[in-house]
Amino acid sequence: MAEGFIGRRGELALLRKRLERVAAAGAGVAVALRGRRQVGKSRLIQEFCDRAEVPYVFFTAIKGASPVESVREFCTDLKDSALPADPELVPTLENGSWPDAFRVLAAALPDSTSVVVIDELPWLAEQDDLFDGALQTAWDRLLRAKPVLLVLLGSDLHMMERLTAYDRPFFGRADNMVLGPLDPAETAQAVGLEGADAIDAHLVSGGLPGVLRSWPHGTPALSFVEQECADPAAPLFSIPESSLMAEFPSPDQARRVLESVGSGDRTQANIASSAGGRQGTMASGALSPLLRRLVEEKRVLAVDEPLSVRPGKPALYHVADSNLRLYLAMLRAAQEQSRRGRPQAAFKLVQRRWTSWRGRAVEPLIRQALEMALADGSLPWPEAEKVGAWWNRRFDPEVDLIGADRAPVAGRIFFAGSIKWLGTPFDRHDLAALRAAAVQVPGFTSGLVVVSHSGVTADVDLSRTDVVWGPGDVVAAWS
Repeated sequence: MAEGFIGRRGELALLRKRLERVAAAGAGVAVALRGRRQVGKSRLIQEFCDRAEVPYVFFTAIKGASPVESVREFCTDLKDSALPADPELVPTLENGSWPDAFRVLAAALPDSTSVVVIDELPWLAEQDDLFDGALQTAWDRLLRAKPVLLVLLGSDLHMMERLTAYDRPFFGRADNMVLGPLDPAETAQAVGLEGADAIDAHLVSGGLPGVLRSWPHGTPALSFVEQECADPAAPLFSIPESSLMAEFPSPDQARRVLESVGSGDRTQANIASSAGGRQGTMASGALSPLLRRLVEEKRVLAVDEPLSVRPGKPALYHVADSNLRLYLAMLRAAQEQSRRGRPQAAFKLVQRRWTSWRGRAVEPLIRQALEMALADGSLPWPEAEKVGAWWNRRFDPEVDLIGADRAPVAGRIFFAGSIKWLGTPFDRHDLAALRAAAVQVPGFTSGLVVVSHSGVTADVDLSRTDVVWGPGDVVAAWS
């Protein structure tokens, strides 16, 4: 099993930097940290508090609680923490409000550096329309003058963004941080795997610590999935299931659209057809805003546009979190088999769909790895910054990799490339197909990249390629 606290060195360093700023200036600093559910926000901040060696209070809101109940719980947690010099002087506030609670907090803060954490903050804003204003007033008048680091956490990405938006009370008062999943190198460290096995583990887990904590050290992805299929309540199933229910508690149109994309529909036309239900194809006027909301607000979908020197269509959609993507594509059906006491049937279902699913799911990860390599100057195109893909309206051909100076409409194309993530190596026929497809990309002149799961055959003329990557190179981009 993954033991201890893995990764997050950069995030811990950023938090430590802000705590040092508090100590040096003797004044408060606020941080708003957002990230999807199960990505490890609370665990990160608890680790930071444990390492900080300063008094802190960690309050977690309860969904559905009334403002009075939340205030009472906040004061109880404050009283039980190391912040107040005399806990008996902290009132319970049986019928208090958030302005009252923040006054109690200000009175309890020591003169030395301290940390105050409010977790699941969007739930407090749901309960009380005046919470945001009360927080802003308390920060400006009572807390900012104290040597305190105020950390605000939330899983509702849109609401956390709104907290510090220009038209909201807390605008300009907090540093915004986004916590993503563990990267492939951190995943490799957590589960004790390398190369292609580490990438498989990252695709299955989505880099979510909750899944990785149950992963036996050194166990390949499919072996792990086979073990989990005997337990329908395993984190591999329960975490994406709970995330789906939290974000989409009712089977409405938005959820049908998400499930359509998760089942493999990529274009707006196909999504409209499969998500329409008994009424037929979903109208574009209804689908377009739903897709925009799922991409921009919920961040549960990602959208790709063909990258070249000319605008292209159609846009393609995919589920942004690979663990949720796997759940919608096959784990949900496997979980049903597992619940019926058929673990072998559950695993066989995953086995049948695994290779084709992995071939698509790995593409965004490889593009991100190449972008990181471009940024640190380890690829031979110093002016390239973006990596995407290209296709025409017929999807004939599709080019897996396009490197350019900007996106979605490039000024200059630097390379085209192919991803072969199957059990066979990249051969001369694959190279010939790549060269034939690349010349159809508007703006392409030269530069070829090959990323292969199983290497290249001896008959590939490497002098005709500029970069050849294997799984180890992909993982190393994060090292």
